[in-house]
Amino acid sequence: MPVDSVVLPKVVVPQLLDLSTEPQLAAPDADSEDQTSDDAQGSSIRPTGDLASMVTQLKSSEPGSHELDCLATGIYFEAKSEPLAGQLAVGKVIANRAQSGGRFPSTYCGVLFQRGQFSFVHGHSLPSVPRASGQWRTAVAIAQIVDQDLKESDVGNALFFHARYVSPAWHLKRVAAIGNHVFYR
Repeated sequence: MPVDSVVLPKVVVPQLLDLSTEPQLAAPDADSEDQTSDDAQGSSIRPTGDLASMVTQLKSSEPGSHELDCLATGIYFEAKSEPLAGQLAVGKVIANRAQSGGRFPSTYCGVLFQRGQFSFVHGHSLPSVPRASGQWRTAVAIAQIVDQDLKESDVGNALFFHARYVSPAWHLKRVAAIGNHVFYR
């Protein structure tokens, strides 16, 4: 029998998606909180909910770009043991500096490598981080939230911060104290 004369049965495929509505992310399972969501990188789906929910949706071991790696590293070393709001605030200060219009370097990496600004930076390289740790995956998620401006922080346009246990003689306007850090502009 020639192939041209074969008649195949018609198969009806059900419509599984409602194309008239915007797709929504499912609420994360409690069991999946520590799992990596590497495929959230570069996706067009925006995380929703409060800061903790967004972090859960965006947790990943890979930041996706060199600049996000710098931002996540800054958050990790300055605030990894802080509450999420404190980590967001530290990330926001780094981003504010990068967007300061020339007062600071214009990239996250440039801000971190500016001489004398971050004690964990030595020379021209960043220290290594345990990329499989939950604290690193949280820092990556916070970096994405900061970079995409997905959540406001109580620090607003702050450009400086220090740990509570130090008392620099800064004559700056104090804007917030979150966790173990005090923020200024």
